[in-house]
Amino acid sequence: MSNTTGRLRLEGKHAVLTGAGGGIGLAVATAYLNEGARCVIADIGAEPSADVARLLAEHPDTLRYVPTNVTRSASVAALIDSATAAFGPIDILFNNAAVFDMAPLLESDEAMYDKMFDVNVKGMFFTMQKVLAQMEAKGTKGAVINMASQAGRRGEALVSHYCATKAAVISYTQSAALAMAPAGIRVNAIAPGVVDTPMWAGVDALFARYEHKAIGQKKKEVGLAVPLGRMGAPQEMVGAAVFLASDDAAYITAQTLNVDGGSVMS
Repeated sequence: MSNTTGRLRLEGKHAVLTGAGGGIGLAVATAYLNEGARCVIADIGAEPSADVARLLAEHPDTLRYVPTNVTRSASVAALIDSATAAFGPIDILFNNAAVFDMAPLLESDEAMYDKMFDVNVKGMFFTMQKVLAQMEAKGTKGAVINMASQAGRRGEALVSHYCATKAAVISYTQSAALAMAPAGIRVNAIAPGVVDTPMWAGVDALFARYEHKAIGQKKKEVGLAVPLGRMGAPQEMVGAAVFLASDDAAYITAQTLNVDGGSVMS
């Protein structure tokens, strides 16, 4: 994303980004750094991914990596402590950690349900709650951006749990925004459509299995079904993520912004 205003929109801000080891999260972290933010990337790996390691080398003074399991309260608390020790109170949370799986409704089991709700809902909520508590305690008029999905706008036969988790993200975003509005803290979400990230290889393979398609066929089909005629790229989520984190969005809260090529109208 190019900045034609000549100013850094996140200058002096401290952003924590979960699930940012690659894909959308990494693209947003890169943009936040380029807009003047100090960033802490949190992801499940004990060591940073190769892409994160390269970014750390490029931004040694303004970027840290903290291994984090968002389903563990102690791990999230340690993330917040580490981030605060490095860069002070948190101004921005990009709440992106999530997992995907799918199965026919009658074959879906408790293990799949528990894993998806643990990460996508429990992890999202309690990470948000802990960061919001710090923002309120410090008097920080911060911004939270939760990552939802177009899947949260409707059900899908093979993707029931994922759709339900992302619908929960949208609902929690609205409730948190109303709760935190008196403190001047904004809470919004982004609902991407189909985005061409490394995760899509696994998604495509699952659709191939359950819909009896050739490998690559589903990915091609979903891209062509988008009104703009193609899948999105991680970098195309960056504009919304920077905007919602910045003062340009100072009067926007409780919203879920679709960035999906026109797939959902709301």
